[in-house]
Amino acid sequence: MNLGDKMKHKAEEAKGKAKEAVGDATHDKSMQTEGRREQANAETKQTGDKLKDAGRDVKKAFDK
Repeated sequence: MNLGDKMKHKAEEAKGKAKEAVGDATHDKSMQTEGRREQANAETKQTGDKLKDAGRDVKKAFDK
């Protein structure tokens, strides 16, 4: 998996956490929801990254 993609997905998660925190502080339900949604999307992408890495590792193990 591309390190740049992993970093981008982590940054997206951090952005979502920040939005949720701002929403919490300002009692803005829309901002809270948007932040949670961004975090969930980032976590899904990170799970995909991990699955791709695991698949690559399995392939390498069988190629030996």
